[in-house]
Amino acid sequence: MLFRSNANDDLWVFGYGSLIWRPGFEFVERVPARITGLHRSLCILSFDHRGTPERPGLVLGLDFGGACRGIAYRVTAARRIATLAYLREREQTTTVYRELVRNASLKGKPERRVSALCYVVDRSHVQYAGLLSHEQQLHYVRQARGRSGNNRDYVIETVRALEALGIRE
Repeated sequence: MLFRSNANDDLWVFGYGSLIWRPGFEFVERVPARITGLHRSLCILSFDHRGTPERPGLVLGLDFGGACRGIAYRVTAARRIATLAYLREREQTTTVYRELVRNASLKGKPERRVSALCYVVDRSHVQYAGLLSHEQQLHYVRQARGRSGNNRDYVIETVRALEALGIRE
């Protein structure tokens, strides 16, 4: 399902990488969540935040297949438009992601299901790097730095955040 903005509804956002440890927007609820049909992958060359066109970094994307555990954030309808503007400025500097809505299962008793905005990699984009070997991934991560800092720091912070949630990949 393609994302459609309805300013009258609260917005759910699914975080799977840096959005877990640095969401950067106001939210009223933060819940561990799971989506199916997509998985977390170091599959995007970063030409901006964690690298440059000359020395690309490598960042996470949601790629097709499998399942992914992360965090779902609920944003009030009043903050919806501002949050979308922020996320688009942050995540879409090179339009490598597609904004899609996916069902997310929220952890809790009872478990709830919501429709959440997800940033899913566009496999036809020049920055898609889903077929790199482990050694190639390490090369990109070790050598890159972008306007948001070292690529290595991004990976380390993400791993820490995942481990704090009990997620080991």
